[in-house]
Amino acid sequence: MVFPPDGRRLVVYVVYDRRGGVDDYVIHALEGMRDRASHILVVINGKLSDDARRRLAPVSDEILLRENVGFDIWAHKDALDHLGPRLVDFDEIVLTNDTWFGPVRPYGPVFDRMDALDVDFWGMTDHAREEPNPFTGEGVLPYHLQSFWIAVRRSMFASPQWERYWRELPEMPSYFDAVLKHETIFTETFVEAGFASAVAFASDDYPTDHPALFNPTLLIDDGCPLVKRRPFFHWPPFLDRHAVIGRAVLEKVEASGYPTSLIFENLARTVPPKVVTTNLALLDILPRTEVTASEDPASLRVLIVIHATGVASVSPLLERLSWFPAPVDVIVTTSDPELAPAVEELLLKHGQNISTGDVRVVPSANGRDMSAFLIGCRDELLSDRYDVFVKLHDRLPTRRGRTVSEYFRRYTRDNLVGSPAYIANMLALFVREPGLGVVFPPVIQTGYATTGEGWSWYRGMGQDLADDLGIRVPLDGITPLAPFGGMWVGRPEGLGPYLAAEWTYNDFRDRSRELVPDMQRLLERLVSAAAGEQGLHARTVLDAEHASLTHLSTEYKIDQLAVNLPGYPIEQIQFLHRAGWMGTAGAVAFFRMYMKTNHNKVVQRLDPIMHPFGQGARAVLRRVRAGAAAGRALVKGARR
Repeated sequence: MVFPPDGRRLVVYVVYDRRGGVDDYVIHALEGMRDRASHILVVINGKLSDDARRRLAPVSDEILLRENVGFDIWAHKDALDHLGPRLVDFDEIVLTNDTWFGPVRPYGPVFDRMDALDVDFWGMTDHAREEPNPFTGEGVLPYHLQSFWIAVRRSMFASPQWERYWRELPEMPSYFDAVLKHETIFTETFVEAGFASAVAFASDDYPTDHPALFNPTLLIDDGCPLVKRRPFFHWPPFLDRHAVIGRAVLEKVEASGYPTSLIFENLARTVPPKVVTTNLALLDILPRTEVTASEDPASLRVLIVIHATGVASVSPLLERLSWFPAPVDVIVTTSDPELAPAVEELLLKHGQNISTGDVRVVPSANGRDMSAFLIGCRDELLSDRYDVFVKLHDRLPTRRGRTVSEYFRRYTRDNLVGSPAYIANMLALFVREPGLGVVFPPVIQTGYATTGEGWSWYRGMGQDLADDLGIRVPLDGITPLAPFGGMWVGRPEGLGPYLAAEWTYNDFRDRSRELVPDMQRLLERLVSAAAGEQGLHARTVLDAEHASLTHLSTEYKIDQLAVNLPGYPIEQIQFLHRAGWMGTAGAVAFFRMYMKTNHNKVVQRLDPIMHPFGQGARAVLRRVRAGAAAGRALVKGARR
């Protein structure tokens, strides 16, 4: 069946948003299809806020709200059932969803080309036959049109085979069910029933079996109007293995005229922050000796908050105030009233670039610089007076050797306020990207073993705190993208979830004896997620010196770690994850690793029995360690 010149096209577009909202990229996608669709039905999986319904109204003809079950496949089924006899009013149904960004190229040429084909159904992209099936490890993955966009003509959707397919559609509680029970069999089922199919951009024309994931830039070059979200949010080691460079895809999308701010906003709200920065390569190496940014940061209204613990330690930070490209407002916080007069003198001494300066004595040392910032400066951060804040402090790690502590000082300061040119280049990032929420150096690699243990024992409490603050951004799994050390630059809007909470200094008290993590350390680890909840993304920054040191030392360490592991890094990572925690490499640990690696099904059957015992043992061990630490502190105090 050829799509008639005066044909009527129905678009069924499925949306899922855990907040009940609708992102701008969805509105943009639907706006683009408006002149090619006679009727647009938006199906909402889950909930829908009043504001989201209002925003959808101009770009849709009908909204169907349903329970979030069965993924987009059962949403399409419910939409077809909802329309019922009205379906025959249309010549073509496009079943699609919100898993792509577009239009990055015009829809029109694709519709025109496919309208002229005498087919019963067609897809935007396809996936070649693959053996063995990558989802099951055995059998065959059939050739199939990808289900994120399938258009069906009346010759097929008015047939008994179509009615039977949807009537007998099995339940799909998992993503793999949706793939194996629908996407991979849909095409084969209807082709074998005698219906003719076509694809707009065939995998045979590309160097891989899955061009929507592996060759998105080539698809854009050929006029494909859609870019899948997956190249931006898929597991970074997998994309690295196949050299799928999200930043290159983003640059191609931007060159095509698509507003990439829509992509950043959606990814910031829905993807773990470290995954976004890794896949999009959001690390900027900023020059220290020359201003290379074309944007002028002098227009930014900047608030600098510095927490002081001593005159000698805070003085170098105050000296750098003159390095900012335009006058700034400065608040120096301290919990030591005796320190305030000396700091005030320093502010006067370095006041040539200060619009307003204030030394603020906070009533408690609980939470140190974090509480002083969020509570002591809350009014300023909630006001509309500032575009950007710079949060600094003068403290050094107390449990590190001198060389490590000194390098920590250099690393954090050089990569935030390293020189006048560096500061100008960094602030220019906020002018260039209105959706940029936070900037800080990557996790320090020299002298620290944070990698792999960034959450430590904070992960559970971190998730609880995120839930309490209304942060629904998925948290990073191992080491969060965070300003470890507590210094960063950001927009006040990115602190929204923090500033909505009316904390007291008592909330920041030391509760380590109760085995409760410090509030300041939890908040430090949630900075990127808090900004992401506001639709603001994060970037990391380094100067060339620290970038060179970090890259080369990390490369060497990875080389040493991988020497006894076969395969590509993704295979090495999967092997280690499968083996599990090594502990102190004792006999029990090695036996557990052997069982998990070679007899994982047995381990899974025993885990419900053994897991509670393991939790109890670890809880006892934590209490013993905490008691020992308290004892050492008492002894140390008695010796003074």
